[in-house]
Amino acid sequence: MIYLGLLVVILILTYIAFVSFYPTFGGDVSKERKIQYAASKNFKNGQFVNVKDVPKDPSFSEILTMTRKFFFTKVENASPNKDLKVQKIDSAAITDYNSPTRLIWFGHSSFLLQMEGQNILIDPMFGDVPAPHPWLGNRRFNKVLPIEIEELPTIDAVLISHDHYDHLDYGSIKRLKNKVEMFYTPLGVGVHLQAWGIESERIVELDWWQDVSFKGLDFVCTPAQHFSGRKFSNRQSTLWASWVIKSDNNRVFFSGDSGYAPHFKEIGEKYGPFDFAMLECGQYNPMWPDVHMFPEETAQASIDLKAAHFMPIHWGAFKLAMHSWTDPAERVAKKAEELNISVLFPEIGEEIVIDSLQKNTNYWWK
Repeated sequence: MIYLGLLVVILILTYIAFVSFYPTFGGDVSKERKIQYAASKNFKNGQFVNVKDVPKDPSFSEILTMTRKFFFTKVENASPNKDLKVQKIDSAAITDYNSPTRLIWFGHSSFLLQMEGQNILIDPMFGDVPAPHPWLGNRRFNKVLPIEIEELPTIDAVLISHDHYDHLDYGSIKRLKNKVEMFYTPLGVGVHLQAWGIESERIVELDWWQDVSFKGLDFVCTPAQHFSGRKFSNRQSTLWASWVIKSDNNRVFFSGDSGYAPHFKEIGEKYGPFDFAMLECGQYNPMWPDVHMFPEETAQASIDLKAAHFMPIHWGAFKLAMHSWTDPAERVAKKAEELNISVLFPEIGEEIVIDSLQKNTNYWWK
C-alpha cells in the first residue's frame, strides 16, 4: 500500500509538472478575463456552456469505459493501409493567386481560403499527432502535406474554432506566427496564442453572433454545440464556435466541431444561403452524440444552412473515434444522394473553386 501510494503521488506530481511546463498545453484564463466573459450569455458559473445542457460530465467509471473501448476495441479499416496520396501545391500558385474564391483542404478540418485577394487559414493543424505529446495520439494518415508552412505566403488572418489539439496545434502556430497578420478566435482561446508568444494586438476574441470586418471580408463568430479544454483543469474555460465568412461575392460556412442542433437553421436563416459549407462529419460515437454529428445529421445541417454545396470535414487525417476511416464519407454520400443535395469530396490538396462547383462522385477513398 505504501508503494502504491508513492506511485500515485509520483504520477500526480509528474502530471502537474507536465502541464505546468510543457508549452503545448497553452495558457489559462485569468480571473480578470473571467470577469469580462461574465457579460456573455454563454458563460455561466465560471464556464462556457452550450444552449442545450450538454455535454454531461462523465463519471469516473464512464471515463474508464470510454478509454478502454477506444484503446482496446479492434476497428476494422480504422486507418488507411498506406499513406494517403495528396495533391502537392506550388507556393507560387498560392502567392500569385487573385482569382475567384477558392479553398484548399489539408485534411481533417484545416483549410486555406483565398477570398478577395486575402489568404485565410482555418483551424491550421499541420502537425503529425493531435495531442499534447507525440506519444499520446495516433499519427496523421499522410506523412506529406500539400505544402509546408514555410512555403506558404503571408497569411492575412487565421480563424480558430476552438482549443482542442486537432484544431489548435502548438507546433503549427509557432511556425506560422511570424507569417500571420491577425488571429480571430472565440472568447478565451487567445490565452493560448499569447502563451505562445503572439501579441495581444494581433488577437481578436469574439462571442457568438459578433462580427468583424477585415480587408473587404466579414467574419462572423457563430454558435456550435461542443466543449473545450486542453487539460483536466481547464475544461469549458474557452468558447467554441463555427464561422461565417462572407464578401460581396461569396458566403462560406465552417462548422468547427459540433453536434447537430437548431443553431444550423438559425445561422442559415440569418446568413444563408451559402455557396459552400464545410461541415463536421467524423469522430462520432453513440457515447458522445451531442458534441459530434453523425453523417446523416451532417447532410441535414447543409439543408438547414441553405448551402448550395457542402463537403464533409473532420475526417481523412486522424483516428479519433471507433468507426472506420471511410465511414464518414460513405454514409454522408449515401444520405446526400437520398436527399438530392450536392456533396463534394475533394482530395487533400485539391483546389475547390467556389464559382465552378458541381455535384461530384469522386469517391477517391475507394
